[in-house]
Amino acid sequence: MSEKTSQVRELKEKLFAKKKNGFLRMNDSEIAECDAFCEDYKKFLDRAKTEREAAAVAVEMLTAKGYVEYVPGMKLNPGDKIYKNNRDKAVVMAIIGTEPISSGVRLCAAHIDSPRLDLKQNPVYEDSEMALFKTHYYGGIKKYQWTAMPLALHGVIVKSDNSKITVSIGEDEGDPVFCVTDLLPHLGTDQMKRTLAQGIKGEELNIVIGSRPFRDDEGSELVKLNILSILFEKYGITESDFISAELEAVPAFKARDIGFDRSMIGSYGHDDRVCAYTAFAATLDCENPKHTVVTVLTDKEETGSDGNTGLCSSYLEYFIADLAEDLGSKGRTVLSASQCLSADVNAAFDPTFPEVMERNNCAYINKGVCVTKFTGARGKSGTSDASAEFVGRVRNLLDSNNVIWQTGELGKVDMGGGGTVAAYIANLDVDTIDVGVPVLSMHAPFEIVSKIDVYSAYRAFSVFIND
Repeated sequence: MSEKTSQVRELKEKLFAKKKNGFLRMNDSEIAECDAFCEDYKKFLDRAKTEREAAAVAVEMLTAKGYVEYVPGMKLNPGDKIYKNNRDKAVVMAIIGTEPISSGVRLCAAHIDSPRLDLKQNPVYEDSEMALFKTHYYGGIKKYQWTAMPLALHGVIVKSDNSKITVSIGEDEGDPVFCVTDLLPHLGTDQMKRTLAQGIKGEELNIVIGSRPFRDDEGSELVKLNILSILFEKYGITESDFISAELEAVPAFKARDIGFDRSMIGSYGHDDRVCAYTAFAATLDCENPKHTVVTVLTDKEETGSDGNTGLCSSYLEYFIADLAEDLGSKGRTVLSASQCLSADVNAAFDPTFPEVMERNNCAYINKGVCVTKFTGARGKSGTSDASAEFVGRVRNLLDSNNVIWQTGELGKVDMGGGGTVAAYIANLDVDTIDVGVPVLSMHAPFEIVSKIDVYSAYRAFSVFIND
């Protein structure tokens, strides 16, 4: 190698941004730790397929770690661990820091809802001696992806006497599953002339739930009657009870390793449970932080964050205001001094569809957790756009702790875009930036993430809340 070549290499090493594959930056023991962490994450995915289940698992794990339910006015000391369960669909947790709360909190915010098929309020019907459920899809989906695959049914039914029944059918080996049908290609000529977006229409997302009639040769809707009879025998419900139910159809398969090298995880619900779990795990592992730590697992992000369990509501602001008052400060003082990592995913570069990405400014599998300065669409519409100062602070924090990270935008300018909860927290006068895991096939029933990126997200949230 010539001296000039050596100088060029040294200059590139010094001046170019580092984009090395994360696997090549980790030693064997770090990779083993990464893989072990992801095994626990896969178990969480299988237990938490809905926002209610994720909230329930979170409360269970918090309680096991010594967290107690927060009651405004309670005496709090450094190291105390508290949580608030918001209507069984969102959870806020906190660890009291040694510094006065007026110096701000370290806030992590992730959502635990994912795209799915919700049952309508009057879902059960019979057509041509088949019983089906009518659905209304939740969040942004490609509707054709939800046909011809096994679905499980999760949720709650509130009966007329206000008793509540928890439903989970299709996850155990012996359970039945459900399915949205599709046309066979032999008869799909006209369907295939539709645009891809209209290949399956919303009102065609009907779930098959049975075909055997009630044992009687007279009368109509005997298949529907037989299904309702089964449900009444098992759950004691009638058709009217569906009106006060929240039932969600989700993919029935479990989280699995992807690839001969087992380097990735395929599952339903990575968006955004991959960030919810990593931020949550970092919080559980935190002891005696300097700044008070607040982590929120929220609902409704996929539909705009509205409603009393979404972050457009005031429940997080109220929680911090009550906490501030209990610790001798004001909520607005605490919020203005706080810093937040909005824990949400970004799109990973897909070599099969390279045209939607700008290669210098997109996230890649195995290159670590992705820091996203701004989200939104086209002219950055709907984004908080983190300041250079806060980006610099996060960048230096990750670098100084050897966290593997990268930056990325959600596709080319004018190609599309998307949003997170970052803007709603930034609107509370909090320094906020998106930090999350790159995902392949985002919003599909089976999404893919890299184990290295998952572990890098955990490390990023850990160093942030412990700083």
